[in-house]
Amino acid sequence: MLQTTPAQSLDKIYKTLRPEPLDTPETLQAFYQEAINNTRGGDKMRRIRLRLNRAAQDGIPFKACIMGHRGVGKSTELSRLIEQVQGDFQAVRFSAVTALDPGNFRPLDVVLLLMAEVAEQTAKPVAEGGAGQPPSEYRLREIWDWFASEERVRTEAQAMAVSLEAGAGAESASLWANIIGLFATLKGEIKYASTRERTVIEYRVSRLSSLIEVANRLLDECNQLLRTATGKQWLLIGEDFDRAGIPSTRIEELFITYANIFQDLRAHLIFNLPIGLYYSTDAPRLPFAGDCSFVLPDTPVYTVEHHPNEMGRQALVEVLTARMDIDLFEPEQMQRAIVASGGNLRDLFALVNYAADSALLRDDPAPKIGADDITGAIVNLRSDYERRLGQSPFDQEEITYEQKAARLQAVYSGDKAAQVPDPVLYSLLNARAVQEFNGQRWFGVHPLVVDVLAGQGRIERLASGEVPGGPL
Repeated sequence: MLQTTPAQSLDKIYKTLRPEPLDTPETLQAFYQEAINNTRGGDKMRRIRLRLNRAAQDGIPFKACIMGHRGVGKSTELSRLIEQVQGDFQAVRFSAVTALDPGNFRPLDVVLLLMAEVAEQTAKPVAEGGAGQPPSEYRLREIWDWFASEERVRTEAQAMAVSLEAGAGAESASLWANIIGLFATLKGEIKYASTRERTVIEYRVSRLSSLIEVANRLLDECNQLLRTATGKQWLLIGEDFDRAGIPSTRIEELFITYANIFQDLRAHLIFNLPIGLYYSTDAPRLPFAGDCSFVLPDTPVYTVEHHPNEMGRQALVEVLTARMDIDLFEPEQMQRAIVASGGNLRDLFALVNYAADSALLRDDPAPKIGADDITGAIVNLRSDYERRLGQSPFDQEEITYEQKAARLQAVYSGDKAAQVPDPVLYSLLNARAVQEFNGQRWFGVHPLVVDVLAGQGRIERLASGEVPGGPL
């Protein structure tokens, strides 16, 4: 569990400097720092909240995506949004890595999962966030009949219905019980999609348009039941589609090839997409293009002229102060960690945790994070960034390191032509070697990558050995 009071010793830092999102009112209250949004060009959740409220009033489904490098706090921001709109919306969140088979899911699986989640949540008591009753018999029959030609699935669903307790308010012989069993069967199949027969996939995909129609009628009815019972509407949120282990082919199929799924579904939808897809030549084909795509950039630690960005650095100081006693750093070492992180919170926490462990391993009776500890952490993370300069899974063509290094030098020098999007820049943005800041579309080279380039003689160091824009 995430400790919600600042760590007072190095051996407790791992309990507060954890990469998981702030997803409860307690953790948000303890650790969320508004100063971070001030460095990003504004609070994107406020803008989404405004759009959501308009959509609710006009009866038009709101659909958007949130993107950003891992570690910038996307899930935390979504938790804030859910808390802020809870008077008008009831959120249903699902994770691509826990609800789906990350390597084998298909677009149809997402539709089926959304149908199951909304129907089951609607049937819950009002006190638990539901509408207090399941969808109508007519709607349930329509779902059941869609699987009429899949005898195996219906047989398994009925067997599952018998084994499930009637906690969802269903009698064992009722249609609702069968639907509960059907959803349980489908969720199991979706979670382990690699075992599913190809003929089943192809057959269902051929009937996708009819499933969308069934899904929309279900979503309409569940939304109306919730509004009648609570005055709220359903808000469906799909997360973790940017996690490692999800092949780019699965993401592209879902959000590019079958983009019309999201355009056609009558529901308020927010999905978390890989930043690499946004920084690709396929970006204009996304169903959330234009002003429905919200990017959360990193916090800048340098200005475009390679001077210290005091606002960004101070925001990160506030983040660390909320989570630990900063006197556990020796002088200047906290700033070194902040700069080396490039403003990415996940990297910042990783650096400090690595350095804290190094300090603890010295068996000092009163350990503090010193210069050698931070240097070791920087070397460790820099190696990771060097590896990222290889081929990206979202690159549309082979890009050599020489091409990347030349572009990095041009971006570092402030060459405006180097900021024109092409496969080379997309690749570097996806690898976080190049960063985009402040919502004003200015680019910088990550401090650790600046250090890599300086080590190769591509960027000149100062007489002191330092390099402007690199780690301290």
